[in-house]
Amino acid sequence: MANKNLNKAKEAKKDEFYTQLEDINNELRHYREHFRGKTVLCNCDDPRVSNFFKYFAYNFEFLGLKKLIATCYKSQDVNLFSEGTSEEAVYLVYEGDKNGNNIPDEDEIEVLPLKGDGDFRSAECIEFLKEANIVVTNPPFSLFREYVAQLIKYDKKFLIIGNVNAVTYKEIFPLIMSNQIWFGASIHSGDRKFWVPDDYKLEAAGCGIDETGRKFIRVKGVRWFTNLDYKERHEDIILFKQYNPDEYPSYINCDAIEVSKTSDIPMDYDGKMGVPITFLDKYNPEQFEILDKSSDVADMTEIRKMDNVQGGGPRFYVMKNGVPTRMYERILIRRKE
Repeated sequence: MANKNLNKAKEAKKDEFYTQLEDINNELRHYREHFRGKTVLCNCDDPRVSNFFKYFAYNFEFLGLKKLIATCYKSQDVNLFSEGTSEEAVYLVYEGDKNGNNIPDEDEIEVLPLKGDGDFRSAECIEFLKEANIVVTNPPFSLFREYVAQLIKYDKKFLIIGNVNAVTYKEIFPLIMSNQIWFGASIHSGDRKFWVPDDYKLEAAGCGIDETGRKFIRVKGVRWFTNLDYKERHEDIILFKQYNPDEYPSYINCDAIEVSKTSDIPMDYDGKMGVPITFLDKYNPEQFEILDKSSDVADMTEIRKMDNVQGGGPRFYVMKNGVPTRMYERILIRRKE
């Protein structure tokens, strides 16, 4: 229910969401030291209206960038990867201020045609990816798995936007476990507003039109995903609660205890614990070890023999009032020494 707008967009493949400049600025301020002397690629936005391109162009000298590249898919229809031919695919290149006014003027930005359609998977866009040091963008949520796989394949640093539930994907969770990808610094709750094209149909709640006439959609559960390190990631979660078996029931089908809130992790328990996926908002890899997730390790053999069992895929179960109760997806963790 929290992701109704996102799910509707995915079903219709309406993935052309434009990130607000405020959200970009709030996140990017944590990574300034990573960008000096680097080439940045924004390969999933129309660079003529993209706030990602705007942010990096106007902060080019401040960040000490070497080069900024942005690519645009040819269709500006609601489906970013449709076969429409309403516009030519283009790419933009900016290599810094030339006239001393510290503003990216039009004559300083090259707007060049692409031979193909500008899909991030195309050969010419992959060449831009190879050239880049860091990729920063809002990729299509429906292609998130494929997009991340490409970044990993080419060993790129990145800062991208996705949905929190992406951590449960079989392609993404192993990267979380092995500390190849983690949540960014600035978004840990609530929804975010994204601009959408003029022909986007505002069917769901949370959609609307602002005072300037621009259409927008609100999406819950948005997170930044990155492999750029930042100091807040290494701050310990402050633990204050003590373990007792009444407050922390053991799972029926896993040798671990249930912890329903990250803030309730007991400070004196050294065994396995199941925590919500939002634990990753505060995860410090020096403080905790991620072992697995419930959908992969929950033993359902005995659960399926019980009465009054809620249907669904593998999950951890606890006994409540004599009834086996299915938990939401849990991440299995353990405290480090």
